[in-house]
Amino acid sequence: MPETIKEHDFIELDYTGKLADGTIFDTTLEKVAKENNLFSEKRKYLPTTICVGEKQVLPGLDDELIGKDIGKEYAVTLPPEKAFGKRDIKKMRIVPTNSFKEHKVEPHPGLQVDIDGEMGIISRVSGGRTIVNFNHPLSGKEVTYTFKINKRIEEPKDKLISYITMSLGIPKEMIKAEVKENKAEVKLPFELPAQVTDLLANKLSELVKLETTFSKEEAKKDTEK
Repeated sequence: MPETIKEHDFIELDYTGKLADGTIFDTTLEKVAKENNLFSEKRKYLPTTICVGEKQVLPGLDDELIGKDIGKEYAVTLPPEKAFGKRDIKKMRIVPTNSFKEHKVEPHPGLQVDIDGEMGIISRVSGGRTIVNFNHPLSGKEVTYTFKINKRIEEPKDKLISYITMSLGIPKEMIKAEVKENKAEVKLPFELPAQVTDLLANKLSELVKLETTFSKEEAKKDTEK
């Protein structure tokens, strides 16, 4: 019988997302990216490792993973509310045009801007007013994902590293972890606030059954004379 996926399983996942008109906007597959003029040298095209049920992918896609067979390809169409959200008029903001020019920015439709730490896209410039849209660019759109679960991740250390990678948005190469029995020691090149390490430690205890401690990696001393 084929292996099926349960909530809180860690899995290796390949996927491709496309719009209703067939335009592909995201993929983990290098071949698909190159065939659809989506390829970027700055990105690595590799399967992603996630914990099912932890909303590390779109909510609708996350829900679809439960009960699926390993190694089989599936397709699912997601409505906006289960993908990138519905368009929200409250996320359209009017900003004085002069405020951009004071920072030597010439506003124009399509320009991505950072307003008080929030990314938005200028949708219209009219006289002294500029309208900035803070909705996700794909909000309000129905999307279709094809996906395949390559395998279930079994090693506790691999689970731990993948969860930290997805939670902090950092490459796995930045994480140094040692696992002995049910305990793990994680070293990062930066220090995390206590509330973040507490939250991560609690989730790792629940999901991976590891008692985890975090510390900042000491900088290597220059031994060269």
